[in-house]
Amino acid sequence: MVTDLARPSESEKITINLGYVDLGRIDLLVREGVYSNRTDLIRTAIRNQLDRHADVVKQSVGRRRLDLGLRDYSRRELEQHRAAGDVLHIGVVGLIRIAADVTPELARATIGSITVLGALQASSDVRSALADRIT
Repeated sequence: MVTDLARPSESEKITINLGYVDLGRIDLLVREGVYSNRTDLIRTAIRNQLDRHADVVKQSVGRRRLDLGLRDYSRRELEQHRAAGDVLHIGVVGLIRIAADVTPELARATIGSITVLGALQASSDVRSALADRIT
């Protein structure tokens, strides 16, 4: 999912469809005080599943040579790569942030590809310049 730097956030909003019975069961657990709200239950359920499959994630991250977590790219860092003639192939499970002062030209000169499983925060101009390199 690609987001805009104009609305930086620690999380990404998603939408899910649930059957009425499942939704009712969630509401019952909230009413009984087991969870503070629907979001609390859904977040907890997702984290439990991610914890359950942590080994699969770890193996896949290693096999695919991806970074896990947050990766920031500053204008200074990209200028250093351009000066060295480096082309970056970025892979992240989490969040990639490209600084607001990075120009589309600098991004295209230094970033050969971006694989993001999570979110990318960059200016709309940089996203447009890299559109054919983002998977």
